[in-house]
Amino acid sequence: MKTIMTAIAVASLTATPLALGGPNCSSNKYDHANTTQVNEHQADIIDTALAAGSFNTLAAALTEADLVGALKGKGPFTVFAPTDEAFAKLPAGTVESLLKPENREQLINILTFHVVPGEYDAEHVLGAPGLNMLNGQRADINAHEGTIDGASIIKTDIECSNGIIHVIDEVILPKTDSILETASSAGSFNTLAAAIEAAGLVDALSGEGPFTVFAPTDAAFAKLPAGTVENLLKPENLDTLRSILLYHVVEGRVYSDEAIEAKKAKTLQGDKVKIREYKGKVQVGNATVEAADIDASNGVIHVIDTVILPSDS
Repeated sequence: MKTIMTAIAVASLTATPLALGGPNCSSNKYDHANTTQVNEHQADIIDTALAAGSFNTLAAALTEADLVGALKGKGPFTVFAPTDEAFAKLPAGTVESLLKPENREQLINILTFHVVPGEYDAEHVLGAPGLNMLNGQRADINAHEGTIDGASIIKTDIECSNGIIHVIDEVILPKTDSILETASSAGSFNTLAAAIEAAGLVDALSGEGPFTVFAPTDAAFAKLPAGTVENLLKPENLDTLRSILLYHVVEGRVYSDEAIEAKKAKTLQGDKVKIREYKGKVQVGNATVEAADIDASNGVIHVIDTVILPSDS
């Protein structure tokens, strides 16, 4: 597996602009006057944060995670920087625990959830429904409230030689549950869970991934003809069951806007599934997405109302 350091270096060289855009931000509940700019020729992201004097915990975390060198690199990067007060809001002992060597991977995951490859000012950030962060997950943007994943953006557009900093008042945390754990906790995917177990796919879908799963609810499976599920769960129908389940899985994280733009996606079953927007909703094959872009540690889930089959696309 590539290290995070390599991933950052690659991202800085290959990142393309996100599909950002949207309404003018001047109408949002947001203090655009509360911004700071520095000479981009004087300080990079790390030096700018250190000079501010209010990011000591962030600096310590970046040092422990061995990310200082990367964020002093060419970039560009957009960093949502939690203040010392933001870190102090975490439960007692959290920071100390994260700084321990044995928790380094968890710390890296959290820190890279605060970084976007590319340089995006406040207007672009608040014009996007979400941002694809460096750790792979997406952080939600609420333009009206001026927040990212619930944290208020309290200062914007601090320009640096290798990117831009936006200051936030809370540490934002990535999802840590896997796709299967996330689906299991929802309580409405019992049939899917039983099918995945019967097909011997538990370990695969609990792996590193990432995967995109179009997850049929129990109600979706109930739409199948009587006896279909029971028949599929029989050992002699294992190959058919695996084929159907893998037709609901795509390699990589594909969020709903990206899926609509792509119009189709190749599934792990081998065939492609058609994707479109219809009457304001996303359709995958003959199924409608009921809930989209549910992040998990190893991918993203889109909840669908119908079991999709290759013949339906």
